[in-house]
Amino acid sequence: MFFFLLMISLGFLLLVIGAKYLVKGSSNLATKFHIPEMLIGLTIVALGTSAPELIITIFSAQTDSTDLIIGNALGSNFCNILLILGLMALISPIKTNNETKFIHIPIALLSTVVLFIMQLLNLGSTSSSINRIDGIILIVLFLLYFSYPIVVEIKDIINSYKENKNKHSDINILSSIFMVILGIVLLKYGGDFVVDNASNIARFFSISERVIGSTIVAIGTAMPELITSILAVIRKDTDLAIGNLVGSCVLNILLILGVGSVITPLSFSNEFSQNILYLIFCTFIVWVFNFVGKKNTFTRFKGICLLALFSFYILSL
Repeated sequence: MFFFLLMISLGFLLLVIGAKYLVKGSSNLATKFHIPEMLIGLTIVALGTSAPELIITIFSAQTDSTDLIIGNALGSNFCNILLILGLMALISPIKTNNETKFIHIPIALLSTVVLFIMQLLNLGSTSSSINRIDGIILIVLFLLYFSYPIVVEIKDIINSYKENKNKHSDINILSSIFMVILGIVLLKYGGDFVVDNASNIARFFSISERVIGSTIVAIGTAMPELITSILAVIRKDTDLAIGNLVGSCVLNILLILGVGSVITPLSFSNEFSQNILYLIFCTFIVWVFNFVGKKNTFTRFKGICLLALFSFYILSL
């Protein structure tokens, strides 16, 4: 037991260091090439911080641990939009731009609705599922979504780079790329240490795989997003933080569950179906918060509301 706790502590340390390098390297690249931080957050940072979920999905699919895959993906999204965003808002009110408000959050909501419809179309007597064809569709949707911001921004990026190519010449490209890669590697192994050893402790106390995936594994694999986002808020890189969270949510539904179901069909219990409905509701609340009260801002009060919704999710398990 002591060894497991020691490895979890080491994992958290690697997550902190990895997140620091990933945010710093990504911000440097965005500054050097005049790339919007939202785009960096939606792509490089989102993919990097979601590496633990993807690794766990591949390993779990090969051993038919489908409850762990589904619980991890759904639980990570609850952590992203309720726990992490709520904590970020408590630290400092978070402003969102119109692109996030009208495009990215609605896409996160729509992707969850698509998942719900897919598993309903394969409804059985005691459970539902998504098959390999569904998985391929999810992966195609993922590629389309992550291609969109690159295509939209590429013209502005080229023009901005030409106009300001002599600015920020002191930023070293190779060292920035190295920081990004090092950050991703440290996040991957940190996530592994936290999840594997937390799962060992949970199984020691005979906790079900569904609950392990929805809580311990989900929170553990969401630690990169948590630490990356909090560091981004402290550094005032709020676009990077929001892009990271929203991008990770879409990635968890479309890529993580897509890859998992391509390897092996995923069976959804009634409890998981209820979780998807609750996730749709919570994502809708996050979207609505952009229009009520202080518009385009997640205030501390809204952060408390999100944390309350997360607490209800945990208690419901």
